Amino acid sequence: MKRVKSGQTAGAVAKELCLIEQTLRNWVKAFDAGKLNGPGTKQVTPEQMELSRVRAENLRLRRENDILKKAAAYFAREAL
Repeated sequence: MKRVKSGQTAGAVAKELCLIEQTLRNWVKAFDAGKLNGPGTKQVTPEQMELSRVRAENLRLRRENDILKKAAAYFAREAL
């Protein structure tokens, strides 16, 4: 939050933290509204945040891998 509030763009901060930009924007919006740690909500631990980041990165890497597999299969057919 501090980095976005200090003038860095949400996109740059999200990219550096391997987060989806819209997620970071939602967190900033909730923080501004005073609802980030509201009553009845469970506080997010650093481990949970890291797990979320790793899951998002894993999904991105899987998608990239699928694209590369399809490209390799396409070019293998073209070579024959």
